[in-house]
Amino acid sequence: MENITSNIVLGIEEIKQLLPHRHPFLLIDRVENIIPGESCTAYKNVSYDAWYFQGHFPNYPIMPGVLIIEAMAQAAGVLALYSIDRTDKTDSVLFASINNAKFRKQVVPGNTLGIAVDVVQKRSKIWKFAAKAYVIESLSSVAMKSNMNDGLVNKERQYAISEHLADEAEFTAVIP
Repeated sequence: MENITSNIVLGIEEIKQLLPHRHPFLLIDRVENIIPGESCTAYKNVSYDAWYFQGHFPNYPIMPGVLIIEAMAQAAGVLALYSIDRTDKTDSVLFASINNAKFRKQVVPGNTLGIAVDVVQKRSKIWKFAAKAYVIESLSSVAMKSNMNDGLVNKERQYAISEHLADEAEFTAVIP
């Protein structure tokens, strides 16, 4: 595999131009290292005053796993929408399926959630993604296609996140 890097960085305003999500449900703050049609890395600063910590859990705040999965799907959506010809102004990517979700590591206030996304397959408007979400330097969530040869996503990023596996899942998205 070639070691391809990209200097493309999208901030919150550029993300909002691609995704229809808005506060409080926009769950990524920045997307970097975009290689159109291939991969990207997104980040979410997990703040102490996030709305979901009020009830999950008041005395032991943990970012809900389903929101980590949603953040991965949003990062994949940014990658897909950034990668396609948007002359028709497609403004959404629909989360179509998730399989084999497992949550292993907690994400807590003050963490920065990193999300590494790779395109596994594209067929017309159906895209399959592999993603790993991690607390910087430790993995917190993984979504990957189960039939990949070695079960690894982007070996260049593997070293920083594979030792701290927290969540796993497979997911598919559709561009309507």
